Amino acid sequence: MNEKKILVVEDDRMAREVLVAALEGEGYTAIEAADGQEALEKVEAEHPDLILLDLMLPRIDGLDVCKRARDRTAAPIIMLTARSEEIDKVLGLEVGADDYVTKPYSTRELLARIRANLRRARELAKPAPEADEIIVGDVTIAPSRREVLLRGKAVYLTPKEFDLLYILARNADRVLTRSELLSEVWGYEGMDTRSLDVHIGRLRAKLEDDASHPRIIITARSVGYRMVKPHV
Repeated sequence: MNEKKILVVEDDRMAREVLVAALEGEGYTAIEAADGQEALEKVEAEHPDLILLDLMLPRIDGLDVCKRARDRTAAPIIMLTARSEEIDKVLGLEVGADDYVTKPYSTRELLARIRANLRRARELAKPAPEADEIIVGDVTIAPSRREVLLRGKAVYLTPKEFDLLYILARNADRVLTRSELLSEVWGYEGMDTRSLDVHIGRLRAKLEDDASHPRIIITARSVGYRMVKPHV
């Protein structure tokens, strides 16, 4: 029996019932919310292990729900978006969503995304086997505390931003392909790399002196990304 609780935030009753039935068929406990305000209340009361979040919601829109929920929980958030909402996908990733699925989607694909995000969350919750701190230039990462310092000052990162930085720092000076990063951080490779690129952009905005001319996280054109380790 799967004991994981999943919050389904969807204002369309029929769509919500279909999602709930699919989740319960896989053994998950499904919690329902029909609008943004109810969603935030359920996050506080139920402490879900994962959130499925539609963007078009009454009372409080999905982007605002995502931002507020991220301040209250580290649970993976998967956005449910329409094809025409490309800008909303990017904004959602910027305010803390981990992943998105575009409507219309197959139940099989959605369940695969859910399993991958829950698996990654479980793995990352385990104590870090490496040294308590990883230092790359001016950046210090404490995996056990999930803290990041830039020149001694704390930097706030979303869970996925932290996971991505941690993988890059652990492999400093090595180019990691987009496929490797998607597999390590999201748990699978078959997804739109836009999510990865947005998260890289957010990391640069928080760590680089000039994000338009990065010196810490470098792009390997057509391949992936590399975190630069200064050599004295």
